[in-house]
Amino acid sequence: MSRRTHPRLTWILFILTVAALPSAARSDEPLTLERIMGSPALAGPVPRSLALSPDGTLATLLEPRADDRDRYDLWALDTATGTKRMLVDSTKFGGGEVSEEEKMRRERARVGGTRGVISYAWSPDSKSILVPLDGDLYLASPADGTVRRLTATPQTELDARISPRGRFVSFVRDQNLFLLDLAAGAERALTTDGAGAVSWGSAEFVAQEEMDRREGHWWSPDDSMLVVARVDETAVRMVPRAAIGADGTRVFEQRYPRAGTPNARVELFLFRPDAPVGQAPVKLDLGPDPDTYVARVDWTPDSSRIHVQRQSRDQKRLDLIEFDPATGTGRIRLTETSPTWVNLSGDLRFLADGRMLWTSERSGHRHLFIERDGQLQQVTSGRWGIDQVVGVDEKRSTVFFTAGIEMPIEKHLYVADLPATGTTGVAPRRLTEPGGWHEASMDKTGARAIITRSTPTQPPQTYLADADGKRIAWIEENRIAGDHPYAPFLAGHIAPEFGTLAADDGTPLHYSHLRPTLAPGAKAPALVIVYGGPGVGPLAARRWGNAVSQWFVRRGWHVFSLDNRGTSGRGKAFEDPIHLKLGDVEVRDQKVGVDWLRAQTDVDADRVAVHGWSYGGYMVLRLLSAHPGLFAAGAAGAPVTDWSLYDTHYTERYLGNPAVDKGPYERSGVLGVAATIADPLLLIHGMADDNVVFENTTALLARLQKQGTLFEVMVYPGQSHGIAGAPDRIHLWRTIVDFFDRRLGTPEAPRR
Repeated sequence: MSRRTHPRLTWILFILTVAALPSAARSDEPLTLERIMGSPALAGPVPRSLALSPDGTLATLLEPRADDRDRYDLWALDTATGTKRMLVDSTKFGGGEVSEEEKMRRERARVGGTRGVISYAWSPDSKSILVPLDGDLYLASPADGTVRRLTATPQTELDARISPRGRFVSFVRDQNLFLLDLAAGAERALTTDGAGAVSWGSAEFVAQEEMDRREGHWWSPDDSMLVVARVDETAVRMVPRAAIGADGTRVFEQRYPRAGTPNARVELFLFRPDAPVGQAPVKLDLGPDPDTYVARVDWTPDSSRIHVQRQSRDQKRLDLIEFDPATGTGRIRLTETSPTWVNLSGDLRFLADGRMLWTSERSGHRHLFIERDGQLQQVTSGRWGIDQVVGVDEKRSTVFFTAGIEMPIEKHLYVADLPATGTTGVAPRRLTEPGGWHEASMDKTGARAIITRSTPTQPPQTYLADADGKRIAWIEENRIAGDHPYAPFLAGHIAPEFGTLAADDGTPLHYSHLRPTLAPGAKAPALVIVYGGPGVGPLAARRWGNAVSQWFVRRGWHVFSLDNRGTSGRGKAFEDPIHLKLGDVEVRDQKVGVDWLRAQTDVDADRVAVHGWSYGGYMVLRLLSAHPGLFAAGAAGAPVTDWSLYDTHYTERYLGNPAVDKGPYERSGVLGVAATIADPLLLIHGMADDNVVFENTTALLARLQKQGTLFEVMVYPGQSHGIAGAPDRIHLWRTIVDFFDRRLGTPEAPRR
């Protein structure tokens, strides 16, 4: 789980999947689970994978079909006229079955359960778009709307890339890297020994899952070279994974690097597409220790140097190594160290004058630096941190990034001047309006931005903006009016209240609270929704929420969330207290929030429930074990119960290597504290989960049964880490609500 992509984010994904039935609904029609999980989405058409064409003439995006919220098509918007049109209709192409590997990749990319166009890539000349679809590759022409099929094989082509100058398409098939010459229409294998435990050109499991690196080969900007990863998983333990479905059980032998066990060995080689047949590639010298991580690979704009970010196994050291492609020799350009761990980012940028932009958390917050000749010059500072660098305009000498400078419950696009050598930077300028949450991407020149904005009362809106943040055109205005799917329910919408509480050391903790409309003097039950883990940004944020929470509050429930220490988005210093002791400070901070909630005059303190998914499910169990009687009931979805079952890169970052010291694992697990779980508990898990494997729940089931603890269970055959598909999602929430209603009681029914 990287800082930006986490399996424990999945509970947010399926809760935030807000949807409704077609919008012919009357204004007095009640909000139901069937409407929430139906099509089209209640939040309106929320695009994915937004990108600007290299020439800036088109903004492209993936949009769900009105009649099928899980199928996406490729659309384009003309940035000059605002005209929008479909480029690739997913129902007219594809139709093949993707490989199991591709299914797992989609799950790791958090797009499991979706269909149609999942990803795409622009050619550098803006004349075509590479579209993987149902296992094969297609090339779409925005000019005339034609779609050319590039491959037609029973195998799935993976990790496809268009080379920077548009000469080649590279892809992985049967664990080898292939090149397709687009002009000649001929393909050839660049590598041939990929088989068994060896693969070329793809990212290994932990790189995809935890490091936010999904590339396994990297083209030089001039098309003359490419760096290719060779992954050898021979030493990685083979772990049988049972995917238990309604129609039977399939057992997969998966190489899975559990904490404390060997990782894959990753080597980097430099190939030249035009080299004579048989010429050996150049190997990049990554150093004498093979037990390290290849975190990032980048080329300089002139193709003269390769930069590799190498992270130590304990993740306390990150080296940026500069390589000569002719010889494969390298030198360390800079190093980051931490007594806890070094977070990864994708913020590295090279400037035309030889300087380099770099972000570092050495101050406890992520800030921007300029490096030249081994010297770092700080550009930004303060008790706030950069979320992500999104663009650079070298002509204007400015850099663009997202952050929450004024308050962490908001995120905005900012611009800062790049200071000349020897001078200090000036304060960043906010480019987006206050009161909301913004995501942004930019073109390569920093001249245009695609901005997606939402607030607690406005679902995501996407627009094209100039370098000053001024809106040029709507890509998706998504205003709640007319036939918008949420319009019939807007009158009953309840916006959250935001506030701050103090942790035991005085650290401010932000919360959000949905308060139901009650009669004077009345009290209502409350649902605490918890995540609590690192890598996921705040739950208490000024952005569009979810219809399930609205459904609860309309039923007369309070809905409460608090962001404890360890949560991302508040800086490294806010994350560090969880090091070597997961489930400790997070539980203490959540207790502060629950105590405050129970003290509210309109909250029934005896009827407070808690729910979380993945890390949130783990937190439910740690809360129930630490504070018996605090909650009337808890529902834990896909929980981690034994951290030794989880992978190396995520788990060792926070708990160290169990092959060296098992203590943090024993103290942070659930099985060792299960004896104190006595409150009503519902356990939920997908039976084909390859992330938080089902064994986590079965181990807890056995422990609770042996100690005589009664509990309830709901499992979903064939489902992975996120519960996909409207019928199962509806069933999931009906199960949770039925459990809470029985355990907490409703106005119509007593507790049972």
